[in-house]
Amino acid sequence: MEAANKGSSLADSESIGFNASLPFEQITNRHFSPELNFEFHYFFMRMLWFVDLAEALIAFPDGYGTCDELMEVRALIQTGKIQKKIPILLYGREYWDEIINFVAMLQWNMVSPENLDLFQFVDSPEEAVSYIQRHIRVKG
Repeated sequence: MEAANKGSSLADSESIGFNASLPFEQITNRHFSPELNFEFHYFFMRMLWFVDLAEALIAFPDGYGTCDELMEVRALIQTGKIQKKIPILLYGREYWDEIINFVAMLQWNMVSPENLDLFQFVDSPEEAVSYIQRHIRVKG
């Protein structure tokens, strides 16, 4: 999230911060708009607001927390709990193919082929922007 906040800050745009209260590891980054900094005690509340406000999700190579949030959003979309269409991009195909064996999940009948279509792999900022511009919801 820090990279997104930093990019927004560098573009002189407002940026929201959704932080989880943790006894260790979590340090609020300095790149969000101060009036838009929110801290959540429960992860599910953070996820609720995160998804409600999101127009797209880009997951970069990271650890357990990112994988957890990625799969939670995916499950919410798959089960229809999230009604709006949110593009989910996985940045760095080589990383994600090694970390999560999507092909094996399909072969073991753990997911159906259409569930894999919920993800789009991208390997460059230009590719990510192009995909989002083509698939983002139009507000009206």
